[in-house]
Amino acid sequence: MSTSVKRAGKRTWYIPDAYNPSSGQGEKWESHDCVSVLNVGDQEANIRFSFFFEDGKPKENVLVTVPGRQCKHVQMNRPELLGGYVVPRDVPYAIMVESDVQIIVQYSRMDVTQPNMTLMTAIPYCE
Repeated sequence: MSTSVKRAGKRTWYIPDAYNPSSGQGEKWESHDCVSVLNVGDQEANIRFSFFFEDGKPKENVLVTVPGRQCKHVQMNRPELLGGYVVPRDVPYAIMVESDVQIIVQYSRMDVTQPNMTLMTAIPYCE
């Protein structure tokens, strides 16, 4: 593996516009947010999610691990991927993703609440 790949990514990522839509009208799909994490390094990534809300206290220290040279797709509608934490539906929130090693993060939202399915994806702000 090249040195440039081992150092790819950042340790802190911010997603200011998250929203976990209701299940809606989808027959085959369920609306959800997803934080996809790519760990191109050899070392396991120990990741801490923090969730921030307009009205209410943040939920911090939700832990996720991603083995070295692997990826993980953390759907916000699946509490088992978030240590049992249930992300509220139909509430605007923001996410901070912190890792002990450099990672690459992508955010997406699948919304099936309308007659036509909508997918939105973005690369979050990172430091």
